[in-house]
Amino acid sequence: MALPIINSIASWLLKKRIHQIELFIKYPNEVQEELLFSLIKSAENTVIGKKYEFSTIKNYNTFSERIPVSTYEELEPLIEQTRKGAQNVFWNTPIKWFAKSSGTTNAKSKFIPVSQEALDLCHYKASKDLLCLYLNNNEESQMFTGKSLRLGGSKQLYENNNTFFGDLSAILIDNMPIWAEFSSTPSNKTSLMGDWETKLPAIINETKIENVTSLAGVPSWLMVLLNKTLEETGKNNILEIWPNAEVYFHGGVSFDPYREQYKKLFPKDNFRYYEIYNASEGFFAIQDQNDSNELLLMLDYGIFYEFIPMDTFGTLNQRVIPLNDVELNKNYALVITTNSGLWRYLIGDTIRFTSINPYRIIVSGRTKHHINVFGEELMVENTDKAIAKTCCELNCEVIDYTVAPIFMENKEKGAHEWIIEFKSKPDSIETFSYKLDKNLQFLNSDYEAKRFNNMTLNPIKVNVARNNLFYDWLKDNDKLGGQHKIPRLSNERKYLDELLKIQTLK
Repeated sequence: MALPIINSIASWLLKKRIHQIELFIKYPNEVQEELLFSLIKSAENTVIGKKYEFSTIKNYNTFSERIPVSTYEELEPLIEQTRKGAQNVFWNTPIKWFAKSSGTTNAKSKFIPVSQEALDLCHYKASKDLLCLYLNNNEESQMFTGKSLRLGGSKQLYENNNTFFGDLSAILIDNMPIWAEFSSTPSNKTSLMGDWETKLPAIINETKIENVTSLAGVPSWLMVLLNKTLEETGKNNILEIWPNAEVYFHGGVSFDPYREQYKKLFPKDNFRYYEIYNASEGFFAIQDQNDSNELLLMLDYGIFYEFIPMDTFGTLNQRVIPLNDVELNKNYALVITTNSGLWRYLIGDTIRFTSINPYRIIVSGRTKHHINVFGEELMVENTDKAIAKTCCELNCEVIDYTVAPIFMENKEKGAHEWIIEFKSKPDSIETFSYKLDKNLQFLNSDYEAKRFNNMTLNPIKVNVARNNLFYDWLKDNDKLGGQHKIPRLSNERKYLDELLKIQTLK
């Protein structure tokens, strides 16, 4: 069958989903409420269902009053029971897959349960929806005339007590339908290679001869791959290698600091960028409009959403609200109940609603990854945007960065200390620091107030990282490839001090 015909048939099949998406956009709260009680009904005879008497929960208020919001550490004993072979603990169908995740910072691994329902009705459904929404907005697309370059995690799957664990991407690749491999590159075997530095040339060797029409992966790691591919091939930009590339699906970290660098890699006015928001715990939101940074919250993936206003988070007055009570432009910690048996689980991300009809969000940071030592409430969203704006103003490029507080000592005021690795440096670090500080003040009024006349905070201190500093830190911590990254912001100096320590070692 000719490739254009395959492209047309695939597009038609995927776009049939649009009317279902339109349904939850029109009736969001009804869809979420029906989903919640379906989850409760499914699990009422599990260990956790009996503990909290799921069979007598008839409304949201009872659900929210009876079941506590939980962190991974609080759910870990039940998860460990299931990892050792126990079933019907927190979900009524067998759980044999666990997505191993250390998060961004935690050295201790987390094992997130993944049910068959989550694979089929969340992760794989979302992958198809992503294509559906893209094709609905770009009817001229020829994406299916070529292959998708996917850059996933680097861990093999391990078996233990008849259960399996590994990176989520490894689990998804291991379970995906056979047709999916034919439309993707590199091969499953190469995708699942464990060692990043061996895997990288293997990916390049396989993909450089393919007709790649789309790409998917975390911006920081895909950029490493693409730059290495240019080195290997001697080409000036990626379109000289893959002239039919038309879209990059990205997630995992903010795209703002990388946007201008990608425009140079793909110098084509109509090249598209589509953002996704997913994690080991589920797939949550998808960009549904061209040229937008807003993500449509997907409400029929077997995930019930709740939100904690960040101005109450971790306080005695902490509030948890359902979807119909959210407000625009407020930061919320995300709480999820899923079809893998995570009940009112605090995932650790913060989001902000940009629209409530339909419900669209942006990911603003992590509950643990912000700086509020001096009441400045600086979020990753602020620093990513400030970095991007400053780089644009001074014609420079940043590879990675992290920020930590300089604590007040004696009569000395506090400050923020940065370490930044540049791909191309500004002419003056002093000018860069000054403009970055001003852009942060423009984006965050709390930070601006603390910086006013150096009242609480002194100007920022910027350290220029040597080449490959962040890569070396990740390698030393066995975090190369996949979803791994260094925290952008922290209320402590641990990561910054570790980076400063190895700054002169290599």
